[in-house]
Amino acid sequence: MRPSPPLLVLLVLCGLAGLLPVLGVVPMQAWGLLVAALASLAALDALRLWRLPTPAATRALPDALAVGVPREVEVALESHRRLRVDAFDLHPTGWQADDLPRRLQLPAASIVRFRYRLLPAARGRFAFEGVQLRLHSPWRLWTGLRIAGGAQEVRVYPDFAPLARLALFSAEQASLLVGAHLRRRRGEGTDFQQMREYRTGDSLRQVDWKATARARKLISREYQDERNQQLLLVVDTGRRMLASEGGLSHFDHALNAALVVAWLALRQGDAVGLMATGAQPRWVPPRRGPGALQGLLRGSFDLQPQVVATDYLAMAEELALRQRRRSLVMIASNVRDEDSDDLLAAVRLLQRRHLVCVASLRERVLDEALAREVEDLPGAIRAGAVARYLEQRAGAHDALRRRRVMTLDVAAADLPAALVERYLAVKRDGLL
Repeated sequence: MRPSPPLLVLLVLCGLAGLLPVLGVVPMQAWGLLVAALASLAALDALRLWRLPTPAATRALPDALAVGVPREVEVALESHRRLRVDAFDLHPTGWQADDLPRRLQLPAASIVRFRYRLLPAARGRFAFEGVQLRLHSPWRLWTGLRIAGGAQEVRVYPDFAPLARLALFSAEQASLLVGAHLRRRRGEGTDFQQMREYRTGDSLRQVDWKATARARKLISREYQDERNQQLLLVVDTGRRMLASEGGLSHFDHALNAALVVAWLALRQGDAVGLMATGAQPRWVPPRRGPGALQGLLRGSFDLQPQVVATDYLAMAEELALRQRRRSLVMIASNVRDEDSDDLLAAVRLLQRRHLVCVASLRERVLDEALAREVEDLPGAIRAGAVARYLEQRAGAHDALRRRRVMTLDVAAADLPAALVERYLAVKRDGLL
């Protein structure tokens, strides 16, 4: 309970009035009566505030939100007495909220609703700790803080709005939208799709001679890329993925790209699984069908990069035990020269059964530093250090390529297109 500005003003005026008896303008008893009256008034108003019931509060909020996507929240306050309150919803720290706090007049026996816009700032599990109310006493001399309503947990997922937009297009159109450059097919797919009339340019191997004899015209067999294959997405949660670019960590870029290629693979009829390495190990077994993407979202939404070193070999050993069927394993990380030996050992283990692709995220700030003009000695030293670092990093990538590992060296913004392009190339070339 705190004194309000009007009470503070009255106290100051009462203190100034204490000069009147000193100057002999009024008797001391009169000033004493004034002090006693003000004290009695403030005490009675404080008692009335203490006896005021706390309004009931409820919050209309979905259990799942998307990071970086504004959402409207509705709060309802129910009071059996007429009240004047300032309301502030105790949303998670660091989230941006508009139109808070709100000053409201609550009529007796009524429900008052207000809305505000909230911007989730990070993925994971978060809690709203109730609604904080500042109640004003009937004579406006005091204010008191109350917490109304209970705690409410929400889950914040990666922004899946781009996936919803991609769903409006075919798989090939969606691939172009994310920036993938599609190559022409080399040969035909391996799964039979349908019979159709012969078209100019069809290979003679596609002609079905029995169907041609029955129809008395050339009939071709049409094939499609093999379906029912396995894709495993491995995302690194180690310290290398803490680097930030474009307002998101490298881990968030990798997770978003993994969800894009997962969505496309599910559209192609393949099964998709996910594995997280590091301090937060996670395993989502490969599944196909409409509900598989939801399983991937639920299994990865609360993952966060940690300040730990990534053990690639332990990851490969666990994956080899969990995934027996041959799969395309796409590893999203930030490979450096000191990781080379450990990563090569992990790749050799995985290559016994799986097809491996390593996507190494490159910090764009390094390219910008190297392209900057050198004007002084510190700039020359910085440029030389960056060039040396990039050369060592390229050496680690070359070591992977010598092991016949598909290796992508891409900036974070280009990762979705690179993964989609490589996945489609694997499908079209029948490498699985």
